[in-house]
Amino acid sequence: MKKIDVCIVEDLRDIREGLISIISGYADFNLLGAFETADAAFVALPKLKPEVVIMDINLPGMSGVECVRQLKTTMPHMQFMMFTVFESSEQVFEALEAGASGYLLKRSSPAKIIEAVIELKEGGAPMSTEIARKVVASFQKPTLSKETDVLTTREKEILDQLAKGLLYKEIGANLNISTGTVRQHIHNIYEKLHVQNRTEALNKAFQRS
Repeated sequence: MKKIDVCIVEDLRDIREGLISIISGYADFNLLGAFETADAAFVALPKLKPEVVIMDINLPGMSGVECVRQLKTTMPHMQFMMFTVFESSEQVFEALEAGASGYLLKRSSPAKIIEAVIELKEGGAPMSTEIARKVVASFQKPTLSKETDVLTTREKEILDQLAKGLLYKEIGANLNISTGTVRQHIHNIYEKLHVQNRTEALNKAFQRS
């Protein structure tokens, strides 16, 4: 498997060094750089072209959200995972609307961070469970919409697991199926609902306005 190119944007030294240790210590990751500010990252990331960027929200100068918003216009294939202490719905949706595909809290375990980076690279949209609950809570209707009538019972089960913010590996363990099978089901869900990622799928399934 080709190594996943990763960059880190985090102003707090201890957290940045912790992330560097996690990413550098995993054989399938290739750390291209770590930056203290969004301003520095904004200049460097287009040159480095990482596949995944772990981005803090609360940065000095340009915010992480604004950095994502601007870079997404010129680097649409670059995947951003917000890494923050913020759990407010406003912060969550601002980041997702800016173009972030994942949202993890800083208290996430190293294993969760590693799984999230892999999932993000594979087209997923990893979120901490607390964040996923906020996304689901924002939906106007608690029941699945008619859009999901095209899904099989198993696909609806997996959609429910996605709504809880679980990673592919966790979904597989809960449903007693392989991660590869989970990935195939999710691919089918996205195709049937005509969406590109977890957030779009949940929006459509629960009719979030």
